[in-house]
Amino acid sequence: MEVSVVASVALRVFWVSIVITWAWRVLNWVWLRPKKLERCLRQQGLAGNSYRLLVGDTKESSMMVKEAKSKPMNLSHDITPRVLPFLHQSVTTYGKNFFIWIGPTPRVNISNPADVKDVFTNYEDFQKPVINPLVKFLATGLPNYEGEKWAKHRKIINPAFHLEKLKRMLPAFHQSCSEMIEKWERLVSKEGSCELDVWPYLESLAADVISRASFGSSYQEGRKIFQLLKEQAKLTIRALQSFYIPGWRFLPTRSNKRMKAIDKEIKGSLRDIISTREEAIRMGEAAKDDLLGILMESNLKEIRENGNTKNVGMSIEDVIEECKLFYFAGQETTSVLLLWTLVLLSQNQNWQARARDEVLQVFGSNKPDFDGLSHLKVVTMILLEVLRLYPSVVALPRTTHKKTQLGKLSLPAGVEVSLPILLLHHDKELWGEDAIEFNPERFSEGVSKASKNQFAYFPFGGGPRICIGQNFAMLEAKLAFSLLLQRFTFELSPSYAHAPSLIISLQPQYGAHIILHKR
Repeated sequence: MEVSVVASVALRVFWVSIVITWAWRVLNWVWLRPKKLERCLRQQGLAGNSYRLLVGDTKESSMMVKEAKSKPMNLSHDITPRVLPFLHQSVTTYGKNFFIWIGPTPRVNISNPADVKDVFTNYEDFQKPVINPLVKFLATGLPNYEGEKWAKHRKIINPAFHLEKLKRMLPAFHQSCSEMIEKWERLVSKEGSCELDVWPYLESLAADVISRASFGSSYQEGRKIFQLLKEQAKLTIRALQSFYIPGWRFLPTRSNKRMKAIDKEIKGSLRDIISTREEAIRMGEAAKDDLLGILMESNLKEIRENGNTKNVGMSIEDVIEECKLFYFAGQETTSVLLLWTLVLLSQNQNWQARARDEVLQVFGSNKPDFDGLSHLKVVTMILLEVLRLYPSVVALPRTTHKKTQLGKLSLPAGVEVSLPILLLHHDKELWGEDAIEFNPERFSEGVSKASKNQFAYFPFGGGPRICIGQNFAMLEAKLAFSLLLQRFTFELSPSYAHAPSLIISLQPQYGAHIILHKR
């Protein structure tokens, strides 16, 4: 009897200790730790709102974004108040040295280019934050890996983006661009000019290019994957706009079920494409000259050279995730670059004329080739300036896993830092009084001399982890605009509504209505 009582008491003590431990961890997560981090940051001269239980600044930020999106803005390149209204308010209130709250996690704004350089260089100390599990449905792949896995994947993927490999993809780029331009020519030929919303066309163009470049003859299957990823992106954005509750993704909500169904369908389609390629390679066929073919060839080479062991090369699941990333990142980056370039050249007819003169001087009416595209100085200056004013990604978050020194700041473990691309790209102290004006001339001597510090400009990131696809995006953009400038002049329609909006990338909320004229 006594043994039974003792066992019962021991069991109760055990469960009470479990509850107390759990309660302490929750209390520490939602209140004690955030307040401790806040005191540490304020002692170092950083300012910001006081921590609010669990939500931090998330609720206020979401409300400001909703208000900003309720109407278009004036036709100006000072887009930060609309795209990042809470960040803009924080700069106005606290100056450049501030922090904001992402739930219970403080995020420090980095405004000094020298500190930006240190974050890029010391990438092992400043790693990607753990992503919301729902985002993994969209894409993971190379940018989200750390340590040995990142190094392995980067090594295997690198050959797919060498310039010589991209050169062989130019015919696929040209075919996709030509098909879009033929559609526009048919629309224009009736009256000599026409008005159209170019955004859906440019989205389709970028999807078509990445489909052909990634999957070659299987590009129609790739188009289907793009449509699914587009739907997945909308569901992901909706999920990110609310505070994430651990375990929420396991609940059978309509949104969660749809995201899982899309993920299953995408992976199934990619697995079929990859299996077909593997079977062809086993039968002795050479790997194809598309991104998937080059990736698979590089992966097989890595396995052959290092032995077919567990940690060598990529698994089929790894290849699937990299294909999703090719698709999503490649399409997003290029479509918005093309879109904002069209808008800005429609506004600035003098630069449109200069770019056209250069293209006609280099190519005439002939098909643009790789060597000619690499010598387009004016077009390159324009694209660099568009990426400065309208970067596809407006900020890069990083996190610390141990006490880390960054310039004058001593950051405790668990603090995030934000590299605010848009803020630094528009900073008058770094770019001059015309920082929010379109002036490609500033890049006439290259990126390094365009501003007071070369790390004031990083539309593709920087350091060893700089975006692997930047040459792909720039080559596609140069080709597309060479073909457009050969055949059309264009201007903004009176119905154009200027409304840059952050939907994963920087997109036009109401499309982009342009008037095309046949040359």
